[in-house]
Amino acid sequence: MKVGKRWRRGLLLANFGALAGCGSEIEAGGPDAVEGLAEASPRIINVETSTVRTREFAELINLAGVVMADQDVTISAQESGVIRRILVDKGNSVRSGQVLFEIDDQILRSQMLESAAQASLANETWERRKRLYEEEQVGSELAYLEAKFSAEQAIARLSMLQARLANTVIRAPIDGVLETRMVEIGTMVINGTDVARVVSLDPVRIVAGVPERYAKDVTVGASATVLLEVLDIATESTISYVAATVNAQNRTFLVELQMPNPESVIKPEMVANIGLVRKSWEDAIVIPQEALVRVEAGFVVFVVDGMGKDAVAVSRSVQVGPSQEDEVVIEEGLSAGDRLIVVGQQQVVSQDRVNVVGTI
Repeated sequence: MKVGKRWRRGLLLANFGALAGCGSEIEAGGPDAVEGLAEASPRIINVETSTVRTREFAELINLAGVVMADQDVTISAQESGVIRRILVDKGNSVRSGQVLFEIDDQILRSQMLESAAQASLANETWERRKRLYEEEQVGSELAYLEAKFSAEQAIARLSMLQARLANTVIRAPIDGVLETRMVEIGTMVINGTDVARVVSLDPVRIVAGVPERYAKDVTVGASATVLLEVLDIATESTISYVAATVNAQNRTFLVELQMPNPESVIKPEMVANIGLVRKSWEDAIVIPQEALVRVEAGFVVFVVDGMGKDAVAVSRSVQVGPSQEDEVVIEEGLSAGDRLIVVGQQQVVSQDRVNVVGTI
């Protein structure tokens, strides 16, 4: 008997020591009976499988964005004077054109009344000069022109004072919320003094910087998902704006998208997680990344071939595509309907017998 065969039989006897209790059957057959028992008990690995199917898959560019108001307007006084009335306080909703503040208009109103009287006189003088000169040929052309231009100047001055008087009433330029009030009753303001800030919060804008390497993949109209974790709000959206330049400091370009905010629970400066769709597939083969086994030449997966006691593991070399979170697209090597080993794949080698204990 060869030395190798003695060692093999000794090892089998050590591994199956429990067989010693069987008594006479093994003893009667001798060492050849033990060797025959080993050959009849090949390695069987318990595994779990998942049936490969095709489905939609989207490769995403994950970004961190910041919420901004759709419109954020600082209102400035257009006339000098003292604030006499405050009609809306901060925190209240306002409509476009709604009166917010009133500036003391007593002096301007007096000037406007004076100008209106002067304009009336100038216009009457012009009408009479015109009738005398054009119909009766009375008076000089110079007096005719002076009357005409005096009337036009008076009307222009009246229009200017009327506009200035209208500017003493400060109105909301947009629909929104009066976020900040910067004046009190009695505050003296001049032309250009900031008096309030109005923000429009429905919808809100989400702004993010996209790395420049994705410039050719991101266009206006591209699909995206937005998640606000602090509010547990998620929505689908599309890119509404793509910047034409790259920020030299961080090598990103800005994109914007909109998110509905009917109850105004989303606040500017909140952080949003954005997933921009870089590329999508309608019928992709997608598997869990943990099903991949790395080998020297790349990656393989194991599928089950056969049924019942005849089931064996078969290795397949695969071409890996884009991945997202814990999933990966398989471009070559798998087909729909294959039974992919997803638990136990690290313990098997090709042609190992397997026992499918579960299907995911």
